[in-house]
Amino acid sequence: MSPSSAQSALLVLADGSSYPGWSFGATGTAIGEVVFNTGMTGYQEVLTDPSYCGQIVTFTYPELGNTGVNPDDEESTRPQARGAIARNICTRPSNWRSTQSLQDYLKQHNVLGIYGIDTRALTRKLRSAGAMNGAISTEILDPIELLQKVQDAPSMAGLNLVREVTTPTVYEWSESTPSVWEFSPTATPEGDRLTVVALDFGVKRNILRRLASYGCRVIVVPSTTPPEEILKYNPDGIFLSNGPGDPAAVTEGIETAKALLTANKPMFGICMGHQILGLSLGAETFKLKFGHRGLNQPCGLHQQVEITSQNHGFAISADSLPDADVEITHLNLNDRTVAGLRHKTLPVFSVQYHPEASPGPHDADYLFSRFVQTMRENR
Repeated sequence: MSPSSAQSALLVLADGSSYPGWSFGATGTAIGEVVFNTGMTGYQEVLTDPSYCGQIVTFTYPELGNTGVNPDDEESTRPQARGAIARNICTRPSNWRSTQSLQDYLKQHNVLGIYGIDTRALTRKLRSAGAMNGAISTEILDPIELLQKVQDAPSMAGLNLVREVTTPTVYEWSESTPSVWEFSPTATPEGDRLTVVALDFGVKRNILRRLASYGCRVIVVPSTTPPEEILKYNPDGIFLSNGPGDPAAVTEGIETAKALLTANKPMFGICMGHQILGLSLGAETFKLKFGHRGLNQPCGLHQQVEITSQNHGFAISADSLPDADVEITHLNLNDRTVAGLRHKTLPVFSVQYHPEASPGPHDADYLFSRFVQTMRENR
């Protein structure tokens, strides 16, 4: 898109720094926590991931929109991020799967975007100062006036955003991973299916697809579902999903997970589900300076390394884990934060990263197989 034909836009951060650019997508004003994602692909999956609810995403890859958008790559029903920041955008996507341009897609769903920003400089700012609130606007182009809007917004710490993204009703998910994904396993015969209840804190569709691909009957329930209602389904296993905001603020989810531990059912958590599980076991969480968001994060322990897809701004404090009951299984090898844990006596485990990838490497897909095996062993 030629800047000469684009509408002016402004990005302002909570520290007062401002970045003029041009608008793509919707018009108006959007306020959220400004973060950065280092992935070279997968912008549609990122924007529609419910874990990005409440955030404005800076994409470090220098051009956005090359492959357009399509319904198959959505991780939810619509974009969940409040805004997108790009160096440059492509207005003429080239991909056989594309059904719409990125800017038209964002406009359709009333999501703001700004481009023409020096995203390298912005990312360096966020790395040194930390993720912070910010705003994109096409209607307020005075930095001081827009800064006041930013300063009035709540901090991500202490914010429960799960209420905005969880399903309002119970539903079953049956769609599996497309067969073109070579690592997709053969589904279990109908008579031998395992029932998994997925507690929805903001679940990604591709997590549900992976569970279905492994032969599971997947029942998705709202995040506020009481434990006794979950157990009425007589599940073989319970899944705790990813989601946005501060995990410590999701008190109803923590209490539910704590109660479910006494049922001795296999339990698997991903991302926020990992944090919720840790909190239910007595651990504490803390806010990372700028979080982990990208497709090439190394995790491992004992000389075994997985390259993983990640998206989180909070982490479990290793020192707060009860040593007698819980074992750390993975560490983020960039900063040594907790990336995986398991209970020593209960059939319960979790990881901070995203083994379903989407986008990202498939190194950790075996975790779904481990969950299935654990359910079979505890049937």
